[in-house]
Amino acid sequence: MGLRINDTAPDFTADTTQGQISFHDWIGDGWAVLFSHPKNFTPVCTTELGTMAGLEGEFRKRGVKIIGISVDPVESHAKWKDDIRTATGFAVDYPLIGDKDLKVAKLYDMLPSDAGDSAEGRTPADNATVRSVYVIGPDKKIKLVLTYPMTTGRNFDEILRAIDSIQLTAKHQVATPANWKQGEDVIITAAVSNEDATKRFGSYETILPYLRKTKQPSA
Repeated sequence: MGLRINDTAPDFTADTTQGQISFHDWIGDGWAVLFSHPKNFTPVCTTELGTMAGLEGEFRKRGVKIIGISVDPVESHAKWKDDIRTATGFAVDYPLIGDKDLKVAKLYDMLPSDAGDSAEGRTPADNATVRSVYVIGPDKKIKLVLTYPMTTGRNFDEILRAIDSIQLTAKHQVATPANWKQGEDVIITAAVSNEDATKRFGSYETILPYLRKTKQPSA
């Protein structure tokens, strides 16, 4: 059974390019993004890790740590980081987990339990399902899961947009409509009565009996 939203993100201990970590301890009291890769030295993943390096400041502004994982040993990650900088112009300063025994990939149900216990000899196609992004909250619960095919580079601007929504709606009884961006109108949830909506948000627009919009609440 795969992981679902609001499941506790499985904890683990692993070696990374910044030393050994215990995942929940590493997350601490903030937010985290864990994003996975089927193999080092693959073209799409190389662009993704560089893009994340360029966006690290944006994640930090939102109180979000980022960490990558690849089904390869840490020693290989160090060499890959040089290629990433050459290709994208960005240095990877966030940690990369080495998952050479496939432990984390199987723990997060990205690979089946019978996939073996070594990355050696496995091709990117063997690991094609190790292409997921997990947004994890301070409560260590999974807030979002996205899985991409190997041929489609991930849109990390969308992940930032989703985090903005998740963090906003965790503080206020609102939801965000399709294609919402920071600063745009939001939806008042059904749990808020019309009377309470006026008290909480001031004016609002009733589009349908179950669809009420208002200005984005301030932090």
